[in-house]
Amino acid sequence: MTGRSRGGSRRGGPPRGRGQGRGRGRGGITRGTGKRAFGYNPRFDSARLAEIEDVESEDSEEEQPLSNENSENEESGSEDGQEQATDRPYFALMQSLSKESSAPNAKRRKLDYQPEEVKSNTKIEQQEFAAVDEDEERDVDLAEEAEEEPDDEVVVDDDDDDDIPDSSDPFETHFVSPNQDVLRRRLKAIKAHEYAQSHTEQNAWRLIRNLPGKDPAQPAPLPAPISGPSSLKLKHKLVEIASQKRPTFDNLEQVLYPLTFAYNDVLFCGRTTKNAENLRRMACLHGVNHIFKTRDRVIKNNARLSKEGENSDFEPRDQGFTRPKVLMLLPTRNSAVKMVNTICSVCEPDQQENRKRFDESYLDKEAKFSSDRPEDFRELFEGNDDDMFRIGIKFTRKTIKYFAQFYNSDILIASPLGLRMAIGSEEDKKQKKVDFDFLSSIEVVIVDQADALLMQNWEHVEYVFEHLNRQPREAHDCDFSRVREWYLDKQAENFRQTLILSAFNTPELSELQRRHSNNWAGRVRVQPAAFGGAIEELGGLVRAKQTFSRFEAESVAADPDARFEYFASAVVPALTKRGKDLAGTLVFVPSYLDFVRVRNYFATNPACAGLTFGTVSEYADVSEASRARSHFLNGRHQVLLYSERAHHFRRYAMRGVRRVVMYGLPDNPIFYKEIAGGYLSRSEQDLKLEPGQGSVRVLFSKYDLLKLERVVGSKRVGRMVRERGDTFDFI
Repeated sequence: MTGRSRGGSRRGGPPRGRGQGRGRGRGGITRGTGKRAFGYNPRFDSARLAEIEDVESEDSEEEQPLSNENSENEESGSEDGQEQATDRPYFALMQSLSKESSAPNAKRRKLDYQPEEVKSNTKIEQQEFAAVDEDEERDVDLAEEAEEEPDDEVVVDDDDDDDIPDSSDPFETHFVSPNQDVLRRRLKAIKAHEYAQSHTEQNAWRLIRNLPGKDPAQPAPLPAPISGPSSLKLKHKLVEIASQKRPTFDNLEQVLYPLTFAYNDVLFCGRTTKNAENLRRMACLHGVNHIFKTRDRVIKNNARLSKEGENSDFEPRDQGFTRPKVLMLLPTRNSAVKMVNTICSVCEPDQQENRKRFDESYLDKEAKFSSDRPEDFRELFEGNDDDMFRIGIKFTRKTIKYFAQFYNSDILIASPLGLRMAIGSEEDKKQKKVDFDFLSSIEVVIVDQADALLMQNWEHVEYVFEHLNRQPREAHDCDFSRVREWYLDKQAENFRQTLILSAFNTPELSELQRRHSNNWAGRVRVQPAAFGGAIEELGGLVRAKQTFSRFEAESVAADPDARFEYFASAVVPALTKRGKDLAGTLVFVPSYLDFVRVRNYFATNPACAGLTFGTVSEYADVSEASRARSHFLNGRHQVLLYSERAHHFRRYAMRGVRRVVMYGLPDNPIFYKEIAGGYLSRSEQDLKLEPGQGSVRVLFSKYDLLKLERVVGSKRVGRMVRERGDTFDFI
């Protein structure tokens, strides 16, 4: 890690890591003219325009770029000039004579002389450009310090806890001295993939627990809800602050705090903008508490070894291979700012080293979005939304140090992309070596806003988890005599706790917990006891007919093909029959692979030859998306293809929508409300649509159960998936 640049921030350009979500490759979008050459195969078009010569309506959107129009005007102007020249032969002859000069060109002496002012100005400009290039390539997160030796600090706080271990403290029972019989039995069950599942409800939250082993005789009960921080096993220096910040817990905190502090693996599927701050406080308090207990245990043992000397029989096992113990994966730099501020609020350090540098690199105080943007959008993208960062945080007795070298840090805060760049790749020839030893001793992983990470490249998240708790390649000055035995036995992943906070559950999150949550304490998924459904909230926005059409798929792997066949055989013919009435049709496609497939079908299939369409995906630049939206509003695009990630990153306020076809349901139920309700409501307000005449058609299969439940509600989802009928209407 020392002296090596592992990525930096990039401002002003398109954000890195976006659009490559869930391990899918980047695809480009080509433009077409819509014309066909006689005697040749149809040319592929990514969009098709209606041949309209009338001037576009005045209510076209302001974002429409003018550069392309200017270039078209210039081309048409040159064509007019050629026509004018052919009409007047004399004018054409004189024009050609002026271009062809028969006289030899006079020789000219090249003069290299430049005035001093010009030279100095040129030199200054070159220096400025060089400074800009250096600034863009500079790694603002680079920690310019050497790797330190293991901490031999022996100073102990006077007001610290007693030296007698608390047998009821989850830190002691999980890491230090677990019940060996229970531990051995559960580790054996984890290797055999044997889990006992139980369902309970607490404070209107459903808890699905998977505990290693299938012994019904001794089921371990879930921790009971607690009323406040007084019931937690906190370090003495954190108790007073926690009681002041949050003296009592709400219903959700009463459920999550005991699960988290008992070191269970937790997947929470109910994060909102309202409870986000409370969840951050809980995660930071737990992480800092774990750091303080770990460091104080090492310092106390150092003091005892120093006092007893070399002849002591005391052989403590209190360390891992490397120092970092807590890893926080976050989507943006602004999320890191919120997490760092929360860490400071729960421990209140006397000093903060490199805080000014942190604020300059991560903080962006300018408001970029108005209040009419959705609240969850502003929470995620307000401030510095760069998704390429990593920073190490080190705790000393009274100080927090930012930009600490990874091997000198206690907490690592990073985006999945930033951490993957820090690890490196075997394929990168420029990088000297791949380094993931700093992840070998991570004991607590906190993934906040996991739903936002799904919209980035999910492959980076999987890559990071695959490199957690591996045996280090180098010693890094480790004192192996003090390394815990379960580290040496390659069981670190069975003691690591993983805390995932998301707005909703997805197959990717469930699979991540299933594959990488091998905690011997078990794993728990916490979600709302019941979903009311997003369609219940549409009544206040618009009155539209919503038709849900179910298609059959033999397996998850066969679902994409079955969905496309149903769309091509049932939906497209119904659209093409409308003729001129087709204008204003928005086709929402969640997956980019499906988006490309539908786009290609519209462009090449003869059944769609008379259909004009445009596309807006996550890869479209601002001018391209604005042009497509303008053409859609004015009727030159009858159909507009719209991807889920484009909506996630831009939240376009589409105008002119008269009907919505959802190729698949969005993961985020808020998107359904915004697209099915918000767009149609806007068209009614703009008098583009008569009240009550809008329509929504949704395609789904039984494998869309999680998405469907969040949209239609828990009471309806079972009937819609199991009943013989395949069409369900809601008004």
